[in-house]
Amino acid sequence: METKLSGEERLILLQVARQAIAEAVRGSPAAPLDLQSLPSTLSQPGASFVTLTIDGELRGCIGALEAYQPLVVDVREHAIGAALQDYRFPPIDPSELDELEIEISRLTSPQPLRYNTPDELIAKLRPGIDGVILRDGLHRATFLPQVWEKLPDPVVFLDHLCAKMGASPNMWRYKPLQVYIYQVEEFHEESEQQ
Repeated sequence: METKLSGEERLILLQVARQAIAEAVRGSPAAPLDLQSLPSTLSQPGASFVTLTIDGELRGCIGALEAYQPLVVDVREHAIGAALQDYRFPPIDPSELDELEIEISRLTSPQPLRYNTPDELIAKLRPGIDGVILRDGLHRATFLPQVWEKLPDPVVFLDHLCAKMGASPNMWRYKPLQVYIYQVEEFHEESEQQ
């Protein structure tokens, strides 16, 4: 990560995400963003994932792997997407807004991870540090580094990631895949308000 966001910048992003979700869930148009009034770091291109949970259970997660728009716009767009467009869950209902916990992950640029054998791939992964992207032709899937908390074994992690990509869970063992790694700066409302 080039430079970490300040506490103020993190709070701004969390507030933007919270407001965007509330407006979208209630069917209101998004308030315009005044990029000129924000810290310049938030106007720079950035890639993010927004993860929504209720009582520790996943409720939505949407993001981008590559920076293509200002970070604050990226966060707002993915907050709305996580609330309304994650195909795994019904859209967030207004009654859930008070229970919703927001986590933002700011991503570094993905870097290719070169390997020759499945054992070498396992050895090169850094559980808890690396987010992983698997790509096979037009199919791809990613797990943020936070997923290591639930799937700490690299073999199980890769099996689940292949399944998420729509492939057989053990595909990584017999077919060379394109593998990319990235790191995140992760923060959520509870930790930033203390």
